[in-house]
Amino acid sequence: LVVTRGAMGGFYAAVPAIGQALIADHVPPARRTATLASLGAANAVGLVAGPALAGVLASIGLATPLYATVWLPIAAVAVLWRSLPRTAVRPAAGGAPLLLRDRRLRRPMLVSFTAYFCVSTAQIIVGFFAIDRLGLAGGDAARVAGMSLTMVGVSLIGSQMVVRRLGWPPARLVRFGSVIGAIGFAMVAASTSSAMLIGAYFLTAFGMGWIFPAFGAMAANAVQAHEQGAAAGAIGAAQGFGTVVGPLVGTLCYELEPSAPYWLIVAMLVPMIVWPMPAGRCPRDRT
Repeated sequence: LVVTRGAMGGFYAAVPAIGQALIADHVPPARRTATLASLGAANAVGLVAGPALAGVLASIGLATPLYATVWLPIAAVAVLWRSLPRTAVRPAAGGAPLLLRDRRLRRPMLVSFTAYFCVSTAQIIVGFFAIDRLGLAGGDAARVAGMSLTMVGVSLIGSQMVVRRLGWPPARLVRFGSVIGAIGFAMVAASTSSAMLIGAYFLTAFGMGWIFPAFGAMAANAVQAHEQGAAAGAIGAAQGFGTVVGPLVGTLCYELEPSAPYWLIVAMLVPMIVWPMPAGRCPRDRT
């Protein structure tokens, strides 16, 4: 099971990076944030619909959801094979290859790492927080945790649809999304009831939903056309690093005090709020 999960993660890790690179290649810079928000909303729909569909299919047989996870990707590949535009490989425009330490990627990579650190930590500890802080029994805590994470998916859908309509530049979305997220995580740390915890998780996801499409657009707008694939890969690496480090650090902090991981998240979001807006204009896209 562990090997299978590792293989799934290894292959799936390429999907977000490729999706962001395709958007960067075919969408003008002014529309990239909104398009990435649409992609994020689709991901959030999957987060909500997936567990619900698995619950329905499990009534047929415990292995049925696993069979569905085999056929759904095959169907998706068939759709992509027919619908994706055929893109010729572009020769590099010369110069050194794009490196992870490239100055143009520092801001989007740090934002990406921070966002995924925050979200992965919050997902891991919510059930334990409901037990230790709210004093709920195991079954009740599981239900509250499930409702909280369901509201996260719903909020992510709504927030990224708002991003599509706002038309704000990525740096502004990061700043205001961090403000909303920090308020939400502070409310989680201070929660004294199940309703407050669920509502706070909804607010945190609403703020983080503004950040997710923004860092992808920041990276795409910061580099040249032939560097889009490498930039998307760098962002994917930062996401993965945050997803791994977040739960490790979060659980260590939780041992000190149940609310400590949430206050750590608030502290990590503060630099995203006060970081000055980038000066100058991003390079012109050559698509």
